[in-house]
Amino acid sequence: MTVPLRLGTRGSALAMAQSGQVAEALTAATGRPVELVEVVTAGDRSSAPVHRLGVGVFVSALRDALTARTIDFAVHSYKDLPTAEAPGLHIAAVPPRQDPRDALVARDGRTLAELPPGATVGTGALRRTAQLHALGMQLVVTPVRGNVDTRLARVLGPDADLDAVVLARAGLARLGRTDEITETLDPMLMLPAPAQGALAVECRVDDPELVELLAVLDHAPSRAAVTAERALLATLEAGCSAPVAAYAILAEGEPTGSGTEDEIVHEIYLRGAVISPDGTRDLRLSRTGTPADAAEIGKALAAELLDLGADSILGQDEQAGPGTQHIGSTG
Repeated sequence: MTVPLRLGTRGSALAMAQSGQVAEALTAATGRPVELVEVVTAGDRSSAPVHRLGVGVFVSALRDALTARTIDFAVHSYKDLPTAEAPGLHIAAVPPRQDPRDALVARDGRTLAELPPGATVGTGALRRTAQLHALGMQLVVTPVRGNVDTRLARVLGPDADLDAVVLARAGLARLGRTDEITETLDPMLMLPAPAQGALAVECRVDDPELVELLAVLDHAPSRAAVTAERALLATLEAGCSAPVAAYAILAEGEPTGSGTEDEIVHEIYLRGAVISPDGTRDLRLSRTGTPADAAEIGKALAAELLDLGADSILGQDEQAGPGTQHIGSTG
């Protein structure tokens, strides 16, 4: 019998769900059996606020297991990955991306516009905190930590103490909990985190057979969008930083008119934002280009944001204390 491939994953319900979906897709496409191997990360062991934990806290243990060859490949929430490449490792696939937008779960089925001044809204991401403040709705934004169920209980449980929470829609979808959503937030109001909703399937560079096998899961449009968003993040030198948002979509462009059948050229439309934690400074720009130039589009948009003073906003975030770069992996 074929020895199962060992897929490393965090042990949270969301991580297990998304890793299980990748395992099923790989087996369906290739016939190779896959077994899940739980890896406990530093982020799972800590109860500290996410933005205090540092970059890569949900990733490093999985990467250590890959390097030690105790697992064959790993599945990450792509937004958890530091922008710097990991020596000896390779992102072999970016599966089709889930809806990257943020979602509101509020008491009494309320939408964001229906929340009254003084309403308490929980989120673990400074990016969301900054954008909620920028709306000028006089909301009380509260840091929250924990898995999806824990956060939902803060609004919907018997001991609920919040009026609403903001989570990644993708996480709720992967857990089959979209019925809890009271509003999927328009990116014009709440621009997502770079790579939100996307998964990264990672393996060792020195395993070319597995690199080739995993490539069957790769979705080129999702990879292009994530490449643009993360290039913006890296150029801002913000790591997996707090008040940075980016959202790229691929759309069909105009027919080229070359040949008997017009060729449709796809283009990327990238929006990026850097928002001060208190919401008083909100820089937003957009740029378009072709998927082949995804990384350059992200770099160029970041350069424009820096020209407008984005570095001073990011500097404000750094002054908030050590470890303010953060990753909101649990939704």
